[in-house]
Amino acid sequence: MEVTVDGLKYHVQVKGSGPTLLLLHGFTGSIHTWDPWITDWATRFQVVRVDLPGHGKTATPKDPSRIEMVQVCRDLAGILDRIGVERASVLGYSLGGRTALSFALTYPERVRALVLESASPGLEQAEERQERVVRDEALARRIEAEGVVAFVRRWEEIPLFASQKRLPVAVREQIRGERLNQTAAGLAASLRGMGTGAQPSWWGKLESLTRPVLLITGEEDEKFCRIAKRIKTKLPGARLQMVDGAGHAVHVEQPRRFGTIVADFILDFQGC
Repeated sequence: MEVTVDGLKYHVQVKGSGPTLLLLHGFTGSIHTWDPWITDWATRFQVVRVDLPGHGKTATPKDPSRIEMVQVCRDLAGILDRIGVERASVLGYSLGGRTALSFALTYPERVRALVLESASPGLEQAEERQERVVRDEALARRIEAEGVVAFVRRWEEIPLFASQKRLPVAVREQIRGERLNQTAAGLAASLRGMGTGAQPSWWGKLESLTRPVLLITGEEDEKFCRIAKRIKTKLPGARLQMVDGAGHAVHVEQPRRFGTIVADFILDFQGC
């Protein structure tokens, strides 16, 4: 279904019944990122999937400032309002994880529990953020100039996704298809509006997060393992699950284990 919030049209799918689980995909993803688990999770939860701005079937605004992180969090609260959900557990991967964390810190009363897969609170120093904004702008312009096909070809080769080369061809093709289904304008807008440099840094506010938190990383993703360990120092009560045989995209590389880890954690706190 389509839900329009403050003039921006979002593509949303709702399935199942029970406590609500809101799912937020990563950069170049869509609601279909979560297809492998929907049948199972929908027997336990009301699963809400959202295409983030610039992705899938959600609209791409002409002005990237319309989809700055805090504004998108406001939109997500509006989406929950439209479907009659007061509180939800939230699962986010990478870009979706940054969005999920931002939402939990902006609207803590709307969050029951939080699952962050390969996510970060942003960049701590202003200089780092500015440098990242410059790099993201350069990438956005390159995507616009060369198109999605050329971008995806390069994106698949970055070290962050090296471990995915072990995946079966059919799985890699499915991931590639989801990436190729994006638009150059959408990906560029996402980088400009919701990129790691553009978003607020939440490092100084992590201690205010009182909801249950699960951090999931792949053991082969050294950068995000370090980030998750540091987050845990700020949130001593958080659970940290480092999954062997996986890199950045644990849900792709260890799907069965990922599904079990997420469902067990959410069920533990469904009454919170």
